[in-house]
Amino acid sequence: MANKLRFGIPKGSLQDATIALFKRAGWNIYADGRSYFPSIDDNEIECMLIRAQEMARYVDHRVLDAGLTGIDWVVESGLDVTSVTTLTYAKQSRRKVRWVLAVPEGSGFEKAEDLEGKIVATELVEVTKRYFAEKSVNVKVEFSWGATEVKPPMLADAIVEVTETGSSLKANHLKIIDTVLESETHLIASRDALDDPWKRKKIDQIALMLRGAIDAQSQVGLMLNVKRVDLDTVLAVLPALNSPTVSQLSDPEWVAVNTILEEGVARDVIPRLKAARAAGIVEYPLNKVVL
Repeated sequence: MANKLRFGIPKGSLQDATIALFKRAGWNIYADGRSYFPSIDDNEIECMLIRAQEMARYVDHRVLDAGLTGIDWVVESGLDVTSVTTLTYAKQSRRKVRWVLAVPEGSGFEKAEDLEGKIVATELVEVTKRYFAEKSVNVKVEFSWGATEVKPPMLADAIVEVTETGSSLKANHLKIIDTVLESETHLIASRDALDDPWKRKKIDQIALMLRGAIDAQSQVGLMLNVKRVDLDTVLAVLPALNSPTVSQLSDPEWVAVNTILEEGVARDVIPRLKAARAAGIVEYPLNKVVL
C-alpha cells in the first residue's frame, strides 16, 4: 500500500486562501462544496476539510498527520501538537490577526480592570479566561456561537473577537481596548507523523513549498542591464535577500543584474536605478522564494 499523508485543510474563512496558497506552492486542490475530502493532484496526500477550531484535536488524536490552523486554536485547545512552521496569511491579508478586547463606544470601559463582574462573550473561551485571571479581574466568560460583535451591550458587556482590520468592530460601534492574543497560521503535525521518516519528509516538503509561496507574495524579481563602469553605483541602490547575481553580457562593457526585493520598495528603487544609468529594467512576479 502506498504511503499517504492525511492532511487537514481549514474549512471556513481560511479555506479559499489556503487552496490558493497550495496552488502557488505547486499543488492543485479541488473542493466541490459538498465533500469533506477534496481531491489533490498528489497521490501521496489525502486532504480533509476540518474547521480550524478542531484541527489540533484531530492531529492530536492521529486522525490527521498534519494540518493548517491558527496558533490561537492550538493554544485554546491546550493539546500536544508540534508547530512545523509559521505561515502568515489570513482571509484578507498577509498579516497576523489579533484577538482583541472590545467594548461599546461610550460605555466608559477603558481597560480590562473596568470589566470586573461583567459578561464577556467570545469563541476563544480558555484564552480569555487566562487573560483575565492573569489580571486578577473576575468576569463571566460566555461562549459565543458567532456574530459576537453584535452582542454588546444587550447580551454581553464586552467581547474578545478576532480581527484583521477592525472594520467590523467599528461598524458595530465597538472600540478596542486591548489585544489579548496575536495569531497566525501554523502547519502543525502529530509527534507520531514526525517520528515516521517518510511522513516527516513529506511534511517538510509541504512546509518548504508553502513557506516559499508565502515569502514570494510580498517580493518581486528585478532584472536590469548596466555598464560595468556604473555597476557599483547601481548595486548601492539595490537592497537584496542575497548579493545580486551579476552576469557578463555579449558586450564586454555591459553586465546583467538579477535580484529580488520587496514589492513595496520597487516603486522607489526603479527610478533610482534609472538615475544610476541602469537600462532595460524589468520587474517580474515570483511564485516561490526558497532560501
